Amino acid sequence: MSDNQLTEFIERYFDGSMNAEERVQFELLRKNDAAVESKVTEHLQFIGLLKQYGERIELESRLNAIHSEIDVHALKEEVTIHPVWIVRMWRNHHSKISVAASVAIFGVLTILILTGKLNNDKSKYQQLSEKLNKVENAVAQIGHGRTPVKPKVITPANFRGTGFALTSNGYLATDYHVIKNADSVYVQNASGESFHAKVIYTEPQYDLAILQINDPAFKNLGPIPYNLKRSEGDLGESLYTLGYPADNMVYGAGYLASSANYSNDSTEYMISVPVNPGNSGGPLLDEKGNVIGVITARQTQVAGVFFAKKSTYLLKTIQNIPTDSLSKTLNLNTKNKLAGLSSTQQSKKVKNYVFMVKVYKQ
Repeated sequence: MSDNQLTEFIERYFDGSMNAEERVQFELLRKNDAAVESKVTEHLQFIGLLKQYGERIELESRLNAIHSEIDVHALKEEVTIHPVWIVRMWRNHHSKISVAASVAIFGVLTILILTGKLNNDKSKYQQLSEKLNKVENAVAQIGHGRTPVKPKVITPANFRGTGFALTSNGYLATDYHVIKNADSVYVQNASGESFHAKVIYTEPQYDLAILQINDPAFKNLGPIPYNLKRSEGDLGESLYTLGYPADNMVYGAGYLASSANYSNDSTEYMISVPVNPGNSGGPLLDEKGNVIGVITARQTQVAGVFFAKKSTYLLKTIQNIPTDSLSKTLNLNTKNKLAGLSSTQQSKKVKNYVFMVKVYKQ
């Protein structure tokens, strides 16, 4: 195999365009050929360098934009904090920001003294002092790598979907089209807490993606109460889903209408469960609490027709994840703890494992 061919194989391996058989063969080749493994390692390092360079260019661009667009009046009542780049900017340029802030404060006080307003109106000075203290406290929190506990202003996501937990240590499943071309991904639980997540693997042909929560604020979930069904569902059986087509979690119920979609694609179920934008990536469960599929799309030409990728293809996707992509163990639950419970009781338990997926793009 030539170097060009090997490079092409490595690129296909990492972008998810290999089929399952090719991936298995390539994994064996890596294991048995030290030269190939070395090439794979070099490729990973090269990708990492490209990513670092891209982040540096992005930061410089953001700083230039901030320099021309800062609105001092926005700091009067509250400080708006973006979850990613403000902290990064502070860490890299805190000394410059501190000097600029000091100069600005000194200039304001000097003008007040020279015009006599500071001496003539002590109440205005007290108000100014209180507001400056608020700003300084907020900046101090950023400097320690922390954001305010309850920021009032939240940056809206460019796109939103749903995901659900595969393990208690932070691995989630969602749709590939939800996170495609994302620059950053956050997930939000039923309590409104948001955590940073990264995409660790995708299977575009199945429209599936695996995420991992890598936020230091995240604490392990309890034991997963459901399992992934390894056999197909039955026509007419009752189904339900939980997801985020709205800001609050929404429950939808229906039944399994067909074992294939309108294109005779047997990787998907046709279902009668109501689906709207934002439901994509959510779990589809049967009345016993088994996850039998992942919500994928709705048929816009026909009212009431929706689709879900079968759980067997989610299992295949998980099996295809390269071992070096996993920083933690990914062990699926094999016991269903929801059987025998009512739909209301099941929903109460499942909702803590279903997340809103918020995608940010440039």
